[in-house]
Amino acid sequence: MTKTILIATDYSLESLNILKKVMREKDAGEDQNQYNILLVSGYDTGDSIRDLLFNTKSTIFNKLRPQEFCDAYGIIRNKYSHLINKIVCDIFTGSFQRTFNNYVKAENIEEAYYSPAVKSKGKGKFDLIPYIKKCKDLESREISIEVRDRLPEKGRLAEIFVEA
Repeated sequence: MTKTILIATDYSLESLNILKKVMREKDAGEDQNQYNILLVSGYDTGDSIRDLLFNTKSTIFNKLRPQEFCDAYGIIRNKYSHLINKIVCDIFTGSFQRTFNNYVKAENIEEAYYSPAVKSKGKGKFDLIPYIKKCKDLESREISIEVRDRLPEKGRLAEIFVEA
């Protein structure tokens, strides 16, 4: 059976710890389901005609998502290939709860995971956590992750694989 999971992210390497913890729990529980993972960030597209006409999802992702992030979720996808059907990065551009509820319904999202340690601020990003908490059609859970200040290879792909 295939289920869809939403993970609130800011496209930082630290936010992938949420995905890693969720997949580790599913693997430890010997879950037989396959999962479509949606890594979603809130993004304010603005109201300028120029921005609305000439910004596509790919140009927005080029601004928000570093290449290290893509490499890291690729490694996690390979490690848990028996659990993960696909991983998709997306942005939520709405500003109303009803719009978020419709997004959840349209994507058939059953579970959502988030962490208050992941701060979606700057570069037009906004926090999805209030939307997730208020959505009645969604089973949501807070995941605690530790954001470390000093790691031997800070800023590198290796930092998400340091065990907590």
